[in-house]
Amino acid sequence: MLNMADYGGKEADVVKALEEDIIFGKLAPGTRLVEDVLLARFPVSRHTIRQALYQLEKLGVVTRERNKGAMVRRLSPDEVRQIYEVRELLQRQAALMIPLPASDALIAELMEIHRVYSAHVDAHYLRGIHEANDRFHLTMFSACGNDYLVSSIDHYMRLSLPVRANSLADRDKLEVSRQHHWFMIEAMKRKDNWVLAQLCVDHLQPSKIFYLQEIEKTGDAA
Repeated sequence: MLNMADYGGKEADVVKALEEDIIFGKLAPGTRLVEDVLLARFPVSRHTIRQALYQLEKLGVVTRERNKGAMVRRLSPDEVRQIYEVRELLQRQAALMIPLPASDALIAELMEIHRVYSAHVDAHYLRGIHEANDRFHLTMFSACGNDYLVSSIDHYMRLSLPVRANSLADRDKLEVSRQHHWFMIEAMKRKDNWVLAQLCVDHLQPSKIFYLQEIEKTGDAA
C-alpha cells in the first residue's frame, strides 16, 4: 500500500488528498491538475506540488505531458484489459502459493478486516471501504510468502484505481464484493488453492466490466 513515510510531511498530505479525490471520483479521469489551482488549495510551495505530482505519476494515477501538464490518468480499453490480465496472473499465482488451510490467526485477522469493511459498506463510508478492501487483499496475499509478488499486486491495484473507483459508490457492487470476501475466507479454511485462486480472479471482473461498459457508452473507446 502507499507508504506516506516515503515522502515528506507536506508532500505526503498533498499526495494522499489528491489520491483520495481520484479514488472517490472527485477528480475524474482526464481532469487537469493545474499547479496554480493546487497552490490555492494547499498551503505549500510550488516545489512541493511538483514533487507530489511526480509521486502520483510514479504510482500510475497521474500522467504528465510536455506543454499540457499533469492530469488524472485516463485508461483506454486496451490498457484496462492489459492491466487486468496482469492482475489476474499475479493474484492467481499468489493464491496458489498460500499454504492452506490457513492458520487460525490469519483467518481471525481477515475476519476482523472483513467486519470493518462490512461496517463501512453499511455506512457507505467510501474512504473506509477503500482502505479496508486493500488491507483485506494485501493481508491475504501476503500469506503467499513472496514480498516481491505482493508488491507487484499492490502496484497493479494502484494502476487500476480509476477502474476500481467507479464501483465504490455502487451499493450492489459493494454487496457482491462483500460476498466475495466472505467466500475467500471460507476457501482459506479448506485445502483447495485452485478454488481460492478462481475466487480472486472472479473478484476482479465486476469493476473491469463496468468501466469498459461506461467507456463504450461515452464513446471514449476511440
